[in-house]
Amino acid sequence: MKNYISLFILLFLTGSCQEAHQLPINEFSQDDLQNYTLLDVRTPEEFEEGHLVNAININWFDDNFTEQVAVLEKEKTIYVYCQKGGRSAEARAVLDSLGFKAIDLTGGYGAWTANTGD
Repeated sequence: MKNYISLFILLFLTGSCQEAHQLPINEFSQDDLQNYTLLDVRTPEEFEEGHLVNAININWFDDNFTEQVAVLEKEKTIYVYCQKGGRSAEARAVLDSLGFKAIDLTGGYGAWTANTGD
């Protein structure tokens, strides 16, 4: 019985940790902008076609992506998004490994525009 309880607690904590690194993009609010950085990891061409207000663009596909993000402020949470969610999930993992607190805005810009009509 103790093993089942331990397993349940471990699974609960693992799921909670995963969710702490993600937020559906349509639940994201741009309130309190001075305390976070909004990072768009799409290509410059995608970014020019439309992006969230106040986002900065660092292309995930750039060879020096890690060096570019290293200059961001570590005391600010970084909310990261791409078009659908694949690149931003990978970028979030890199940001975490560099010591940033990063949150992946799941669904990406495509979900944002589908919801807002932009």
